[in-house]
Amino acid sequence: MTGRAAGVLWVAPPPADGISARTRLLGVPLARRVAVAAERAGFERILFAAAPGLAESLAGTRAEVVEGGPPAPPPEGPARLVVLPFGVLPTSAWLRGRVDGTDGPRSSDAPASRAGLIEIASGKDLPSAERRLLQSLIKDTEGFFSRHINRRVSLAVTRRLAGTRMTPNAMTAISVAIGLAGAAFFLSGEARFQFAGALLFLLHSILDGCDGELARLKFQESRLGGVLDFWGDNVVHCAVFACLAVGWSRDTADPRPLIAGALAVAGTLLSAGFVARHALGHAAGGPQFTSVTRRAQTRTSRIADMLARRDFIYLVVLLSAFGKARWFLALAAAGAPIFFFTLLAIEAAGRRLGRDLP
Repeated sequence: MTGRAAGVLWVAPPPADGISARTRLLGVPLARRVAVAAERAGFERILFAAAPGLAESLAGTRAEVVEGGPPAPPPEGPARLVVLPFGVLPTSAWLRGRVDGTDGPRSSDAPASRAGLIEIASGKDLPSAERRLLQSLIKDTEGFFSRHINRRVSLAVTRRLAGTRMTPNAMTAISVAIGLAGAAFFLSGEARFQFAGALLFLLHSILDGCDGELARLKFQESRLGGVLDFWGDNVVHCAVFACLAVGWSRDTADPRPLIAGALAVAGTLLSAGFVARHALGHAAGGPQFTSVTRRAQTRTSRIADMLARRDFIYLVVLLSAFGKARWFLALAAAGAPIFFFTLLAIEAAGRRLGRDLP
């Protein structure tokens, strides 16, 4: 390992009367969850005390199945030994603190801090562990409706899909297909069709959270998955704007709505291209949306982040219920280009600030 202290993790054998090496949490064996978290935290060696079914659960990881008790603590120096009871699920952050020496004792038979740990002693603890693991997927940067409505539904769906063969990329494809189907309904000016399209658009937004949730739960994050997710969302948004424009133009025999649609689509694609290049292109594991710019957070950038959230879909639903979805197109025709130029201004200001710093 380079650039950080080495670490050794030893996981005790499963209890005789509790959970086993084959116990799964949201579709993934507990032992595998610990092993992958330890890998990502930077442990040099990951050792599990031998138990039936353990080797199968750990297949594909760097973890080793060993006989006997924990190894002797390493000599004084940067290396660290962490002893973990079986059934204690630590986060990568908790484990990383042990590797780096920023948290916890040098060696212990039990975790020194319970923060960042999920303890599962028996099958009765699994529902509570599932809830805690799912709650950890909620991002601090989400909008009000996304956090309190979308995530509640998407996490419930993800909980049921985690034990199936559904992949994150397949979930992305399903959500995009639903979004494109919803866009077609906006070709009509009738309220009932617009409302049906808006509900499908909202369903797309909700299910779009499932792909990232599944990826993190099942350790299937990928660069390709991040790109598909990011651009899939933007394709759906552009399709909605385009269909709104065509439908409005057909109803009124007026070409001006097509101009509004072109402005909304152009602004969306330009903003997406900017974010993909400047904010997401540097993520190691694929585009991970946290902010629309890499520059220091300012009042302007915080407003830009807020506007980028998908809570606007609830406005589309409300307007569509009264057959007024075209009003949203008018807002988007002005707002999407303004948003793009706001991103350019934030980036330019950040570059100037960088040059002025000593």
